[in-house]
Amino acid sequence: MNDLDTRVVPARSGALRRAAPALLGYAAVRALGLVALALWSGARGKDAYTLLTARWDSLWYTRVAELGYGYEVRLPNGDVHSNLAFFPLLPWLERLVAAVSPLSYADGGFVVSVLASLAAAWGIFAVADHVYGRRAGVCAVLLWAVLPVGIVQSMAYSESLFTALAAWSLYAVLTGRWVTAGVLAGLAGLTRPVGLAVVAAVWAAGIASFLRERTSARKHASEQGHASAREHTSTRDRSSPARERTSFARDRSAAPEGGARAGERAGAPGIARRTQAPEGAPRATGTSGVRLRRMLGMLLAPLGAAGYVLWVGHRTGDGPLGYLDVQAGWRNGFDGGYAFARFVADKFTSFPSALAGLGLVVGVGLVVWLYAVCVRQRQPLPLLVYAGVVTALALCASSYFGSKPRLLLPAFPLLLPLALALARLRTPRSAPVVGAVAAASAVYGAFWLNGSGPP
Repeated sequence: MNDLDTRVVPARSGALRRAAPALLGYAAVRALGLVALALWSGARGKDAYTLLTARWDSLWYTRVAELGYGYEVRLPNGDVHSNLAFFPLLPWLERLVAAVSPLSYADGGFVVSVLASLAAAWGIFAVADHVYGRRAGVCAVLLWAVLPVGIVQSMAYSESLFTALAAWSLYAVLTGRWVTAGVLAGLAGLTRPVGLAVVAAVWAAGIASFLRERTSARKHASEQGHASAREHTSTRDRSSPARERTSFARDRSAAPEGGARAGERAGAPGIARRTQAPEGAPRATGTSGVRLRRMLGMLLAPLGAAGYVLWVGHRTGDGPLGYLDVQAGWRNGFDGGYAFARFVADKFTSFPSALAGLGLVVGVGLVVWLYAVCVRQRQPLPLLVYAGVVTALALCASSYFGSKPRLLLPAFPLLLPLALALARLRTPRSAPVVGAVAAASAVYGAFWLNGSGPP
């Protein structure tokens, strides 16, 4: 599962056809969620489209698209909410849609999110199909669609855009397309702060490949040395007395037919045995061209996030750490989960809230357990690194606690163990399960968005 260099890559002409069941299923689930939202909102006298495009972070993104950076809100308690906290790729795309069409910036955000959510579903399918097969890929996409906070995938937020870039970057890593992986990781870094997770995955995979090459080179040199020694011994034995030549002939009789060792040509020096890459897969990783592309991809990966963070520091005049000061104005930071633990503990001070506290403990335990299962199932290294960083940043940040389910939305590798279990069921048994969960998710999303909703 961890060999990144000998995967079979489906032909491009058949890739969309192969992913069609997953994309159609995803579209059906999201359509169900939007219908439920429209009905619920209509019953409450609210506009569903406004809930999707003009509340919370959606407003901040459209302000960036329309007015640029520099807008801030000063709260009575002294906190400063600056729009510099919002990364620029989504506002850029909103501005592009508004420039080439009669749509508003908010409309552009909705269009980008809908298209990006389909791209994200396709990317998730591509990764899961590559690692576990087509049926598991379809199940992974459906599970991502029916998450309780799945309605966010249809909002003018950056989660769908980020997940699409992350999933395709991971797929590019798994298939040895290092430059593509680096470019997509750089774009993910321009989308959300958690773009660090994609960069970490690309770098972890790249370093692992370099180490694997180094080990392979050492093994190759060692085998060449042994072959040279055996050839020297063979030459010496051929000049020895007949009795010794008879013994050598007896030893040679155990060799494979033709006198060559496994993986070698007769009469050729011993070489390290190579696995022939299947047709359509990237060639062996040891070539200088592949190493150069890998290095380039690794160098490109952090440019998006690093460039924006440094620009914010320059704009605020606070240097490289200026972005952290901007986030501190929103009460965002990384404290190792201390604030979140206190928030959960406070829920147990009274009986009604204790149920919510118990639910939070169970939810966090489920996330940690799923990651442990991913490790036990030996998911490819880049998936483990990516999911681990996304999970750590979501659970251990001191941000608004109600946003944590939304922050976990891009951590789709956590769903792969569940996708495998669902894929083992026959369709007559799995379809009702997915349908029931999709209906529950649609109702919950409508209820959630008409209430407090995502912060």
